[in-house]
Amino acid sequence: MDSVFFIVRTLFFLLQGLWNTLYISSTAFVIGFFLAITMTPLRTFAKEITEPFIAAYIEVFRGTPLLVQLLFIYFGLPVLGVKLDPVTAGIVALGLNSAAYQAEIFRSALKAIPEEQVLAAESLGMSTLQTYRYVVLPQAFRVAIPSLINEAVTLIKDSSLASVIGVVELTRRGEYLVAITFKPLEVFLAVALVYFIICYTISKTSKVFEKKLKIPGYRE
Repeated sequence: MDSVFFIVRTLFFLLQGLWNTLYISSTAFVIGFFLAITMTPLRTFAKEITEPFIAAYIEVFRGTPLLVQLLFIYFGLPVLGVKLDPVTAGIVALGLNSAAYQAEIFRSALKAIPEEQVLAAESLGMSTLQTYRYVVLPQAFRVAIPSLINEAVTLIKDSSLASVIGVVELTRRGEYLVAITFKPLEVFLAVALVYFIICYTISKTSKVFEKKLKIPGYRE
């Protein structure tokens, strides 16, 4: 029982670092989202020119550890004259990494739309731009929602890596508490509990969102 009471008391201390966790992960998601939706049309309409560069970007960020990217941005860029504070470095690293994954999410969502719909739109006299704007993209976005939610949840958990460069977020607060109390089991159990509650809530809430935006009759 003592451990349970201790966990409850420490939650208030840990929650003070939750703001940075949510701020870093949400900002990184938005950055990744806008980068991804910028890369997607470039891959679609200017494929021969931009595809090699975008593919290289995606492969690099998906093929290297996020922790290494974070350390490179925080410790490596100052050698080139670019110095970022810990929070900004964490956001940039997570945002660039997320952009690579979100770009693949949108690419897969576009491919999931049956080609027959594109042909039907063209037969009605729609231009390529109109076809993508009114037929393909609205459906692709709905298809991408579950994967985007998963990416958002992943970012919340990955934001804990920012603690290695000194960002005082949820995990870092836990480390401080362990140094004071010498109770790593209870403290990190509480940290894990907070992460679980946040991620579980987002996942369950997204199910309602997905049902409201579900395309009637699509793949049923």
